[in-house]
Amino acid sequence: MTGSGEREQPMVARAEFRSYYGRPILKRPTWKVPDVPGYLFLGGTAGASASMAAAAELTGRRELAGAGRWVAAAASVTSVAALVHDLGRPERFTHMLRVLKPTSPLSVGSWILAPFSALATASAASQTTGRLPRLGRLAGLGSGVLGPAMCTYTAVLLSDTAVPAWHEAYPELPYVFAGSALTSAAGAALLCAPGADHGPPTRMGLLGVGMELAAMRRIERRLGLVGEPYVTGRPGRLLTWNKALAAAGAGLSLLADRRAAPLLAGASYLAAGLCTRFGIFAAGMASAQDPAYVVTPQRQRLGPGRGVAT
Repeated sequence: MTGSGEREQPMVARAEFRSYYGRPILKRPTWKVPDVPGYLFLGGTAGASASMAAAAELTGRRELAGAGRWVAAAASVTSVAALVHDLGRPERFTHMLRVLKPTSPLSVGSWILAPFSALATASAASQTTGRLPRLGRLAGLGSGVLGPAMCTYTAVLLSDTAVPAWHEAYPELPYVFAGSALTSAAGAALLCAPGADHGPPTRMGLLGVGMELAAMRRIERRLGLVGEPYVTGRPGRLLTWNKALAAAGAGLSLLADRRAAPLLAGASYLAAGLCTRFGIFAAGMASAQDPAYVVTPQRQRLGPGRGVAT
């Protein structure tokens, strides 16, 4: 057993893992950067913002509700654009809506994203034009109901792949994404609604920081070797920046008597959210490249003496 500050060594030596011609065992996902990480960030921000706006509307915080609706609409439309750009042709997105398959996270996610974006956009449009205010309010409440699903379905989508760093972290990733969405939405509210009551977004940001950092800490401790991509290389640097920026945002958000503090807190929270999504995406790509991350979990599940042939 090593000291408390050192990472436990893997049970299976890296030197045992080989693949034909030195090629990875898994085929890397063909998802593009920044399209897909941006889509993950924007979708989570939109979902949490819509739920915040709905809660603000019901509690009489009109300015905060208005800002939340605008952020939800803008972020959801931009996330759809990023997804369509990654797919290459717009019709590929509409093809995913032809059938709803409850067993497919991609199919379910498409059916969450499409109605959410429509409702969020309708709510923001009604607010801007002043037309059909009751329908606009109902659309805003509807997008708020779908908000939690928007925040977390992408975590389920990643976990459902064979990419080791994502698949093995399936119990924690939804909490990471939900926490990151809360902090991002809080950051957007602090930036976009300077004259609003900042109490709700401040509390939301603190909750999100605690949830995200606790879940990431559990991933790093529980996954062992497979968790290495989260703490090494470029993904590790991005996720380290996320922790620093999230902590800075939380501290700044509590300085209510300082005029610039909410703006700085909002910027820190949004930057932390970007680092989270890009870091997790990069960690998954890195884990797909190394056969050790693929084979080790299989051998551990099979138990001693029943290893996978190499």
